[in-house]
Amino acid sequence: MEQIERMKSAVFTALLFFTISVASTSAQDTFSIVAVDITTGQVGSAGATCLDDDDIAGGAIIISDVVPDHGAIHTQSYWHPANQSNAHEQFIEGASPTQLMDWLESNDVQDSPGIRQYGAVDLVTGSARADAFTGEACMDYHGHLVGEDYAIQGNILLDASILEAMEQGFTETSGTLAERLMAALQGANVPGADSRCLEEGVSSRSAFIRVAFPGDDPNNLTLDLNVSITPEGVEPITELQGVFDAWNQATETSEVGKSNELQVYLDSAGRLAFSYSGVESGVPEQLLLTSMLGQEGAYNVSRFWVDQAGLSGWVDIRGFSPGTYIVRLVSKSGKLLGTRKMMIH
Repeated sequence: MEQIERMKSAVFTALLFFTISVASTSAQDTFSIVAVDITTGQVGSAGATCLDDDDIAGGAIIISDVVPDHGAIHTQSYWHPANQSNAHEQFIEGASPTQLMDWLESNDVQDSPGIRQYGAVDLVTGSARADAFTGEACMDYHGHLVGEDYAIQGNILLDASILEAMEQGFTETSGTLAERLMAALQGANVPGADSRCLEEGVSSRSAFIRVAFPGDDPNNLTLDLNVSITPEGVEPITELQGVFDAWNQATETSEVGKSNELQVYLDSAGRLAFSYSGVESGVPEQLLLTSMLGQEGAYNVSRFWVDQAGLSGWVDIRGFSPGTYIVRLVSKSGKLLGTRKMMIH
């Protein structure tokens, strides 16, 4: 019996190794973008590949690691779960995107950084930081483009124009972070963007878009859409756009669309001044402050002037440590009325 159990254990170990090996050598996620919006504190991630749910569970979304109120990482090209786990740990422990790229190159779990590709962006310092890494042995066309608040990376691409069109879509589109990420994906919505899908006449076989709003649970992001598999010849980015449009329309009048109605700033006396113009959505009751390091404060604002024109006032924030804070305005019932991100110096 003991011998049988040892044989079962050996078989299980071999199967597990085979599963991880297949995933890590076949998951060539192709084009993607990570980005942040420093004004709203939102963190985003989007991408696509010529693999789908039949090849690896979830399709392209497997590369995405979105950390609310912090940043996002993509680990792609011969994706390996241990590299992704290590990247996450380094990131939340304080590594900047550039430091993370250097660490991943030096600490590849299979000592094969040349076949990997990474992108990361964060906002924990009060300003955006981004960087990317593309190994020399990634399949052509391979490369990346990095801006102040985004990193775009791709491999097995038709040519360099795919990355350039994604960058143009993101930087030249006005609107929310989610809308700009979707525009970036549309830049790659051409047959063969992932060159393996050229004969099929589509860019890819699976696509995703994810955005964390301030305060989101990492396992329950405000926007988390995934087209993990499509019938042959059906464009997943087009399918994703349809689902996104429905989500975007549904949220236009919900609380997640109210951030622009709340304004916060430090006045000349060093107090946190605020104004809110959306009282028709609910009468404000509390202003909540939460720092990236966990310091919290709650202020009753119902005493301030409120009518159809809105609310304005100030609160004393003496005693709060310098740093980045998420400011939330909530009603008496606990409904979120507005969210802002700000620096306290």
